[in-house]
Amino acid sequence: MEPVDLRRLRWRCRRGMLENDLVLARFIDRHGAGLDQAGLAALDALLALPDPVLWELVSGRRECDDPRLAGVLALLRGA
Repeated sequence: MEPVDLRRLRWRCRRGMLENDLVLARFIDRHGAGLDQAGLAALDALLALPDPVLWELVSGRRECDDPRLAGVLALLRGA
């Protein structure tokens, strides 16, 4: 991923909920450059969720029903 694309992705990851902001920023720092198209699509789907739902998934309070999101969600949980 090009540096400009990574900056755009980082901007898209900005959220209204501090907890999500922190996790997403660490995720982008660690894994952003290595995301493939499937990973980007999964991240895009997760970013479309409302903040409380995203946080419940990231924190493990809720399980994800979509297996396509599982890989990126595991990386987010590790961040």
